[in-house]
Amino acid sequence: MTLPHLPADAPALPPPPAAPAVQGQGHGRPKQPPLTGVWRGRSEDPRWARPAFLGLLLVVALAYLWNLSASGYANSFYSAAVQAGSQSWKAMFFGSLDSANAITVDKPPASLWPMALSVRIFGLSSWAILVPQVLMGVATAGVLYAAVRRRFSAAAGLLTVAAFALTPVAALMFRFNNPDALLALLMTVTVYCVLRGMENGRTKWLVWAGVAVGLAFLAKTLQAFLILPPLAVLYAVFAPGRPLKRIGQLLLSGLAMVVAGGWWVAVVELWPASSRPYIGGSQNNSFLELTFGYNGLGRINGEETGSVGGGGGGMGGGSQWGETGIDRMFNSEIGSQISWLLPAALLLLVAGVVVTWKARRTDTARAAFLAWGGSLVMTMVVFSFMAGIFHQYYTVALAPYAAALVGMGASVLWEERARFTASAALGVTVAVTAVWSYVLLNRTPDYVPWLRWVILVGGVAAGLGLAVAGRLNRQLALGAAGVGLVAALAGPTAYTISTLDTGHSGSIVTAGPAGASMMGGRGGGPGGGEGGMRGGGMQPPGQGQQGQQNGQGQPPGQGGQGQQGGGMGGLPTGGMPGQGQNQGTGNGKQQGGTGTMPGGAGMGERGGAGGGGMGGLLNGAQVSAKAKALVEKNADDYTWAAAAIGSQNAASYQLTTGKPVMAIGGFNGSDPSPTLAQFKGYIEDGKIHYFIGGGMGGMGGGSGSASKIQSWVEKNYTKVTVGSATFYDLTQPKP
Repeated sequence: MTLPHLPADAPALPPPPAAPAVQGQGHGRPKQPPLTGVWRGRSEDPRWARPAFLGLLLVVALAYLWNLSASGYANSFYSAAVQAGSQSWKAMFFGSLDSANAITVDKPPASLWPMALSVRIFGLSSWAILVPQVLMGVATAGVLYAAVRRRFSAAAGLLTVAAFALTPVAALMFRFNNPDALLALLMTVTVYCVLRGMENGRTKWLVWAGVAVGLAFLAKTLQAFLILPPLAVLYAVFAPGRPLKRIGQLLLSGLAMVVAGGWWVAVVELWPASSRPYIGGSQNNSFLELTFGYNGLGRINGEETGSVGGGGGGMGGGSQWGETGIDRMFNSEIGSQISWLLPAALLLLVAGVVVTWKARRTDTARAAFLAWGGSLVMTMVVFSFMAGIFHQYYTVALAPYAAALVGMGASVLWEERARFTASAALGVTVAVTAVWSYVLLNRTPDYVPWLRWVILVGGVAAGLGLAVAGRLNRQLALGAAGVGLVAALAGPTAYTISTLDTGHSGSIVTAGPAGASMMGGRGGGPGGGEGGMRGGGMQPPGQGQQGQQNGQGQPPGQGGQGQQGGGMGGLPTGGMPGQGQNQGTGNGKQQGGTGTMPGGAGMGERGGAGGGGMGGLLNGAQVSAKAKALVEKNADDYTWAAAAIGSQNAASYQLTTGKPVMAIGGFNGSDPSPTLAQFKGYIEDGKIHYFIGGGMGGMGGGSGSASKIQSWVEKNYTKVTVGSATFYDLTQPKP
């Protein structure tokens, strides 16, 4: 069937009504004060539409800014690179972990650039690092509204924004400094540009879509390409214009993508390796090898050289990083992060395609369902079956796609409610969403225990009312819709509030309350304490983040209630590391996870002197005032004030002291940089002052350079203990 307001022979996008001519102004619309158009919006919009949209964006911004500094430096791995970029333009360009340019992060640097510019302008702080991420979240919400509103009602656009902002993993990652925030924004822009191109076949929108994908590649490499197949097929089949023209436009879009993403790659590959930092995450100092290996096919098949464990799972099986299979996005590991509205999005995708099935080939309403739906399904399938490294927060990429489908689909079915099939589909969608919210909330039975029952009863009742909405008067139908909307969004809203109220730091973070995400792979299962991983990363001095992390002291200026910290409780064979959820208590201590690392060390304790969780892999050390003073001593006389194995441990000291600290072996300590011979050369040239003991010792595999360096240092230099941290003064060899 076709929409009553969209007959089969309707133009793709009806033109706005012409404004009457005004005397003295010629033809066209009357002039308005500059801000009136911003506040009023399009002339054909209801008067409430634009103010409601701007007000909702403001609410999203304020909510995401709430309690922002509680996360401190968030992921200190990226924060150290941001700090380095704020001190050195070269470090900013390459994405180096330190301003002396020893090694880069294991991703392209585009996501670091906005944060580095912010820190360069405002100085190093939690707000300077994280506010750009919040702004990306607000921008994503704005682009979503603009995309949906072009073809659907204002209410559909507002519902889309609400569904997106209230997705727990979105509230987490748009307040965190990982690359996923910029990736999600650029993927949303890509879909928007493709849909604009499908309205009138103009080539410029396809070119802009290619530019967005290219920039997304510079944020998180090949993940940016996941939505290309469905979007390319969609445009080739349903866009206006002759077939050869459409193919030519797609080729131009591909060229724009290559230019936008390839210029940086070309510079890096052509730059002499001796005068640039080592490419972190690679085994041969090549960004191309990093892209197609560790960050590419390795993520699909689990064969990531240098990774802490690999895959070994596949279709329907498990992996080191959790169970794989068609239900992965809904299981106890991932479900609470993203899946609240996924059943509704999939049902409304089917309904939207059915409603628009008989429309003309170039119909933009059907194109919108296929664009957002194709992007959602393609990304879900890849995430569900990838056997390599996978973390719960990756699913933020799904949030914009699902939100758009919910907004568009609910709007279309509401307008079609006079037909029983449409009203019944809407009622079933609301009831299914309520039942699924009950299931998710039941996984954390002690968290607001009454809420799941209210959602279940209210959602099922609203679903029954909506199923017969066409036979009810408008007031009763609106009442059922209101109850259904509240029931559908109450569950994710509760988890989002919990996320906003909690600080998150470290390498692996999850949204929602304690116990919301339990990670356990095949043959393993959670080996640690309750709850998802929050990490126990660095806090900037003076942030007021309260409590002690994992039994170690905080940097100066911290005290009070603890943030959610912790990390992995263990590494069971064949399973994802178990989880230790750290909860702050009234006495300012943190209770560590109960799991054990190989060898028996619980994650409630530091792995190694002064090291962070898992020997510094998940989160760095807590640097005492005495250790800070030691590293700062005569630091300006050296290229690197210190060197530590693993990026998180190095980042902790660098962020605390503001001095460059070399990360031996990169993130996992497994990259062959520097080699033992290179490290000896640095010592002979007087470039490194201290070696920080403890850490991972190259636990991720790879060349073993880190272990060789650590053994050589321990053999040839005298150990100095400062509190719980161990240092070796590389200017003072043993007799």
